[in-house]
Amino acid sequence: MRNTFERRTVVIGGIQASVALLLAGRMGYLAIAENEKYRLESESNRVNLTLVPPRRGWILDRNGSPLASNRADFRVDVVPDRLSDPEAMIEEIGGLLDLEADRITDLKTKVTSARGFAPVEVASGLQYEQFAALSVRLPDMQGVVPQRGFSRFYPTASSVGHLIGYVGPASAEEYEQDRNPILITPGYKIGKDGLEKQFELGLRGTPGARRVEVTAGGRIVRDLETRDDIQGDAVKLTIDGPLQDYAARRIGLESGSVVVMDCRTGDLLCMASMPSFDPNSFSDGIGSVEYSMLREDQRVPLRNKVLKGLYPPGSTVKPMHTLAFLQAGVSPDDTIVCGGGRRIGNRFFNCHSNHGVVNMDRAIAQSCDSYFYHFAQQIGFDKVAALAKQLGMGQEFDLPVTSQFYGTVPTSDWKFNKFGREWASFDTVNASIGQGYYLASPLQLAVMSARLATGTKVNPRLLLDAPVTPPESFGFDPAQLAHVHQGMSNVVNGAGTARRARLPIENVQIAGKTGTAQVVSLSVSDGRSGPWKYRDHGLFTFHAPANNPRYAGAVVIEHGGGSGAAYPIARDVMTFVFDPAKGVEALRSLERQWGGTAQERLERRYASYAAERGATVTPPPQRDEDIFDRVEAEARVEAEQTQEIGETFVAPREDQNASGATPPPDAIVTPSNPDPAPTSETAP
Repeated sequence: MRNTFERRTVVIGGIQASVALLLAGRMGYLAIAENEKYRLESESNRVNLTLVPPRRGWILDRNGSPLASNRADFRVDVVPDRLSDPEAMIEEIGGLLDLEADRITDLKTKVTSARGFAPVEVASGLQYEQFAALSVRLPDMQGVVPQRGFSRFYPTASSVGHLIGYVGPASAEEYEQDRNPILITPGYKIGKDGLEKQFELGLRGTPGARRVEVTAGGRIVRDLETRDDIQGDAVKLTIDGPLQDYAARRIGLESGSVVVMDCRTGDLLCMASMPSFDPNSFSDGIGSVEYSMLREDQRVPLRNKVLKGLYPPGSTVKPMHTLAFLQAGVSPDDTIVCGGGRRIGNRFFNCHSNHGVVNMDRAIAQSCDSYFYHFAQQIGFDKVAALAKQLGMGQEFDLPVTSQFYGTVPTSDWKFNKFGREWASFDTVNASIGQGYYLASPLQLAVMSARLATGTKVNPRLLLDAPVTPPESFGFDPAQLAHVHQGMSNVVNGAGTARRARLPIENVQIAGKTGTAQVVSLSVSDGRSGPWKYRDHGLFTFHAPANNPRYAGAVVIEHGGGSGAAYPIARDVMTFVFDPAKGVEALRSLERQWGGTAQERLERRYASYAAERGATVTPPPQRDEDIFDRVEAEARVEAEQTQEIGETFVAPREDQNASGATPPPDAIVTPSNPDPAPTSETAP
C-alpha cells in the first residue's frame, strides 16, 4: 500500500508540475511575446478612436460668394446594428425632438432597409436644448449618436437646386465601390447630384481623428488627442450668384429655364431651371410628403430643364437659317410674296399671317413662315442643318455636369437612319420654322445665340479657374452677319414681334428672336388654351447690347401658350444685368402678386400639401439615385413623343400670343406675365 501511495503521489505531483509549467510558460508567452497585442486591446477597452468628418469645400460664384457652404450644426444619427429595439427607439427620439408623424414613419423604413453598419440621419439643425436632452440620455440609448459638426447649407435654396445638386449619406453601393471608412461615419455625406457629385473627390477633404477615454458604458471621460480635419477644396464657378437667383425667381409661376452667357468668354452666368427643389431638404433626407408633392407636380420640379429639357426651337432658329441662305447665295433684297402661305409642289403650306412682299429683314422681324418655306426648299435643308450644327445645335459641350441631352438637327440621312424613310418636302417646311424633328435644349439655344452674335466658336464654360482660350472665328462674312443682327434688332426695337422686350435702359438695346414651339398637333389643341400640357412652349433667344454683343442667352417657358411668356422674362433678366436696381424693383412688384419668392411659395405649398394628405403618400425610393434616374428616363420618353408630330406638316398658329398659363390648383393663381402680350406677336 505504501508503494502504491508513493507511486500515485509521484504521478499526481508530476501532473501538477506539468500543469504549473504549462501555465507558467503560457503566462510568460502572453507577458512577453504577446505583450504589444494585448496592451493595445486593453487600451481600446478604455480609448475610442473616431474619425471626424471633414468640412466640405465651398462652391462659390464668380464673385466669391457661396452657393453651397457649411454651417455649425447639432445633429443626431442612429446606427441600426446597435439598436436593440429600433422602432421603440425611433419613437422615443421622435418624442424628444417633436418630429412629425410622417418623418417618424420614414425613419422606421430607412432604419429597417439600411445596412446595419451605415448610420441613418434622424435630424439635423437641432436646437441646443434638444441636443442636450438626447446627450444626457445616452447611457440608455445605445446606438444613438448625437454630434456637433457642420452640415451643408445652400443660401439661395431652390434657385440652385438643379445646378449645385445636394449631398446625402453614402448608399451601400457607393460604400462597396469605395471602402473608405469615412463613408460610414455618422454625419458624413457625399455629393449625390449636380456639381456636388461631379466634384465629390475635391470637395470631400481629409477627415480628422479623435481619441477619447471612455467608461465601460461608453461615456466620454476626457479627450486624449485630436487631429484636425482638412477642409475640401473650393470650386469656383462662372455663375453670377445674384443673377442666378434673380432669373430663377423671375420665372415665377411658370415652368421653364433661363441661360445667360458671356459671349466673349463663354462664361455661363446663369443656368436657372424652375420649378425646382430645395437642396437643403434633400440633404436632410427627403420625406415621403415632400417627395410625393414634387413627384406629382406636372411641371416636373425634379428635372433640370437647362440640360435635360428638349424642345422644338420654333422661330428662334430663323436668324440662323437666314445666315445659311446668305451663305448659299440668297440676297437680303430677294423677296417673296406671302399670301398667307406658300405653295410647294401640289400642296399649300400656311403662314400665320398675310405679310405681302417680304425681304430678309422683314422675314426675321415679323417671322414670316412663307419666306423660310421658300428659301429652305431652294437651297436644301441639309445646308441649313450643317450651319445649325456648327453653331452648337444638336451638340454636346465639355462641361462638368453629370449628363446633358443633345437634341436633334434633322437631315435626310438622319431621317433615313432613324425611320427608314426618305426626306419629304414637308420635312423641309417643318424644319425651316424650327418644328418637326428639330429638338434643342436651352443651353444649346444660348450657345447658338452667342455664336451668332459674335461669329466665333465660343464654348460654354462653367469653371472660373479653367483656362480661357480665345474663340476661333467661323470666318463669316461681316456684312452677312450684320444683316442677321439687324433683323434680330428689328424684332425688338423695330416693327417686330417682341417690341415689349425693349430694355427700360437708355442707350442699351437688346436684339432677339421670338419662337413658339408646338407640342401637339392642331387637331388636339390650339396651343393657347385647354389643358396646360397641350399648350405651346414659348421661347426667346437674345443678345445685348444689340450693337456690341456682350451677353447672349435663351429663355424657354414650357406650355406658356406662346413666346409672349418668354421675352418679358428675358427683358427683366437683362435689365437686372445692366441696372440691378431697376430689375429688382420689377421683380418685387411681380412677387407681391405671386405671393412671395419662389422659396416662400415652395414652403407654403409643402405645408398645404402635408396638411391635406398627411402621411398617406407614396414613399420615396430607398436610393436617391433612383429618383433622378426615373426623371431622366421620363424626359427622354417625352422628347421622343414630341418628335412624333414631325411625321406631318405642323401648321402655324393663327395667334401665337401667350395665353397666361394657369398654375396648378395648389399654386397661387395669378398671371405669370403682368404685361398684356402685344398684338403684333405672331412668331410661330
